[in-house]
Amino acid sequence: MSIPQSFIQELLARADVVDIVGRYVQLKKGGANFMGLCPFHGEKSPSFSVSPAKQFYHCFGCGKNGNAISFLMEHAGMTFIEAVKDLAQQYGLQVPEDDVSPQDRARAAQMREQQATLTSVLEKAGMAYIKHLRGSEKAIAYFKGRGLSGEIAKTFGLGYAPEGWRSLASVFPDYNDPLLVESGLVITGEPGEENAQGEAKRYDRFRDRVMFPIRNVKGECIGFGGRVLGDDKPKYLNSPETPVFSKGRELYGLFEARTALREHGYALVTEGYMDVVALAQLGFANAVATLGTACTADHVQKLFRFTDSVVFSFDGDGAGRRAARKALDAALPFATDVRTVKFLFLPAEHDPDSYIREHGQEGFAAYVGKAVPLSKFMLEAAAEGCDLDTAEGRAHMASNARPLWSLLPDGALKRQLLAEIADKVLIDIRDLMQLWQPASAGHKSGSKGSYKNNSAPRTKTGGSSQNTPSNSYQAPAPEEFSGYPEDLHYETDYAGFEPHFPPPAAVERSYTPRSSNTGSRAPRRTAGRLLPASREDRVLRLLLTEPQTWDRLSSEEHVLLSALPAPHGPLFTWLESQLHEHGPLPWAALREGLRGHPNEQHAIAQISQIPEGIEGDWAEIRRILDQLLRLGRQEEMKELAARAATDPQALQRYRELAASLKTMGENGA
Repeated sequence: MSIPQSFIQELLARADVVDIVGRYVQLKKGGANFMGLCPFHGEKSPSFSVSPAKQFYHCFGCGKNGNAISFLMEHAGMTFIEAVKDLAQQYGLQVPEDDVSPQDRARAAQMREQQATLTSVLEKAGMAYIKHLRGSEKAIAYFKGRGLSGEIAKTFGLGYAPEGWRSLASVFPDYNDPLLVESGLVITGEPGEENAQGEAKRYDRFRDRVMFPIRNVKGECIGFGGRVLGDDKPKYLNSPETPVFSKGRELYGLFEARTALREHGYALVTEGYMDVVALAQLGFANAVATLGTACTADHVQKLFRFTDSVVFSFDGDGAGRRAARKALDAALPFATDVRTVKFLFLPAEHDPDSYIREHGQEGFAAYVGKAVPLSKFMLEAAAEGCDLDTAEGRAHMASNARPLWSLLPDGALKRQLLAEIADKVLIDIRDLMQLWQPASAGHKSGSKGSYKNNSAPRTKTGGSSQNTPSNSYQAPAPEEFSGYPEDLHYETDYAGFEPHFPPPAAVERSYTPRSSNTGSRAPRRTAGRLLPASREDRVLRLLLTEPQTWDRLSSEEHVLLSALPAPHGPLFTWLESQLHEHGPLPWAALREGLRGHPNEQHAIAQISQIPEGIEGDWAEIRRILDQLLRLGRQEEMKELAARAATDPQALQRYRELAASLKTMGENGA
């Protein structure tokens, strides 16, 4: 979906960033601005400033800044499209959808109305459950017995569904309303179970259970989990699948954990509601839980919108190991070089709640620190049941490892694991690749499946032969600055938020031949020479041909690309919306979706300039993204330089950026 820049500017002109941020952060007036504790990093004294005049927020501690749209993206985990739609809804604006047919527009409007209606019904039921909890001594005693306070119960909206078959009849005037069934609150009987009046039998789904409302990332109630107070079965009961709730995509406690995920630096994935609430009570508010189902790729992808590190917690028994294996399969496609996935196996007699109560916060944190890295657990999973002292056992492990290794995205981690697998099964890397990819071995040159550089003998040490770019930013000493303005200068419209980069310099090719046959279609030429593609075009070509690569980028890179000037920014924004709505699609499908897009022709031109037999080189794209990030940080340093001599926080941020640029330079970025 294409959103006109004029609409974004109108939306930001109407929106009040103080109001939007104030819903998530407690703000206090401080001079011309509002101040509060930064939601993006842990701090004890406020350094997070929100300017009503400039409609901008800025943290002098961690450097996060932006407008109302970027705040919803960064803090609420929304995509650009979701943030714009959410903000437009709050201010009564209709997002233009010129590229959508009238039929699709009508269906989308009907779905939005249905979802809003269902969430309002569920919210009303949730308030009733909270009211019932206050009047139930046994439910209160249960929560107190689990060590929960009234404050934590309020944070998570805990409640109680009373005994009786139709208690919700006192909450909703029309108990026969179809919405009660559609929302999963009420069950209708099977045919033949009609009452005396011939009406279908109806009764509450949740009865005599403590209730855990399930919220989406916007804080809307989309379902419930209920736990019995005694030993009845089933012990836990979830809402059924509805138009607003899918247990394979939602995580309990994610809404409540958003800030804590950034403070702790990782997400702790548990297996139960009580684990999440109890851990939050005891200092680990970064816990979330799956909803009675195995961890899915959607779960992992959603978590990586909030953090780059995930720790899965499981029981140490056989069932826990099986659940961990499913989580491994779901996590492997997202295990890029900048993300961390670990697996925590608790002693058989413990769950997270009991372990932290016995060993305390420090003991639990230390145990989490010993979690098994994804690389190690993957090798253990591949070697399970294999006798590595025999050729047969090693061959079995190689066979087990192949589908797991293939799920990993290309990068340093994947290549290192290939070497470790080869070492364990006593096969040279080249021979192992020939076994795994016989059709392409020795044929591809520089493509994703090729490990030609590994033909040299492996050694214990290694490194990159790439030199640090000679044009890396040289930061002047802060003491030399003079003429410092009183405040940061930010534009109040969306265009001011877009990063501006100098004209791109020529860089190495971002596409590598699959074979010597380049095909009949040649790249576009100008004056008899190949027209070089810009940095942005190279990234665009890869993402249009391999859209799944989008999930390998960090949230900072998502914002960076979406905020680029046209034609690139709108195209990256559109691509993100396609991935969100449909998942990765082949170019043929994306081409159809582009029809009518303002930048349609630019996208088509980029695809047409890729010679046949050419595929994207992720390593080159990674270098380009690092260049764009470096340029953006250099621009921020230039702003900070003007204030560094008189503003200690600006000086600290300046030094942090200088250190990050130095690290990027040392790593060849």
